[in-house]
Amino acid sequence: MKPKDVVVAWVERFNAADAQGLVGLYADTAVNHQVMAAPVIGRAALLKMFETDFARAAMVCQIEEIHEAGDVAILEWSDPKGLRGCGFFTVRNGLITFQRGYWDKLSFLKMHGLPIV
Repeated sequence: MKPKDVVVAWVERFNAADAQGLVGLYADTAVNHQVMAAPVIGRAALLKMFETDFARAAMVCQIEEIHEAGDVAILEWSDPKGLRGCGFFTVRNGLITFQRGYWDKLSFLKMHGLPIV
C-alpha cells in the first residue's frame, strides 16, 4: 500500500476504535510520537496506548486533507468538537515505521471532561 492508502486505513480503524487493527498497520519497532507526550515504541506499547485512549474518550478523526511525498503521508484532520491537528506518517513496505502528531492536548482534555495532567 502507498502511504496515503495506509493513512486512510488508519483513520477507518481509528474511528472504529479498533486498537488491534491499528497496531496491524505498524512495523514491529514503530515509533509513535505525539509531541505532547513521550514517544511510544513497538506494537505492544502502541496497543496499550490505543486501548487506553479509546477507553477514556470517544474520538473521531475527520480527514481534511492527505498529502503524500515519497514514503511520507501527512494527515490534516479535525474532529466534530472542533479540535484540529496534523499527523506525519512514514510508511515503509506498507507499514507505519514512524508517526508524529501535533494537536492541542489541553483543548482535547477539556472537550472530553478529562482531568488536566
